[in-house]
Amino acid sequence: MAYSVLLAPSAERQLKAFAGTTQERIVTRLKALRHNPRPQGVKKLTGEDDLYRIREGTCRIIYTIQDKELIVLVVKIGDR
Repeated sequence: MAYSVLLAPSAERQLKAFAGTTQERIVTRLKALRHNPRPQGVKKLTGEDDLYRIREGTCRIIYTIQDKELIVLVVKIGDR
């Protein structure tokens, strides 16, 4: 049961702003979300309904999980 990982337009622009190696590490982390959208180290953001965050190096990836549709929607990628 694999999830689809989608990027919001703003998250896509933020991803493209990173340097090559950092960008590759983030993409690898995003691909891993397809099989496990709640990996070790994930934190649910307080004060928000369904937002989660994971870290890749100094970057934060903020996303929401839609379990019924099997979709992970990345809403923001940025430095801590």
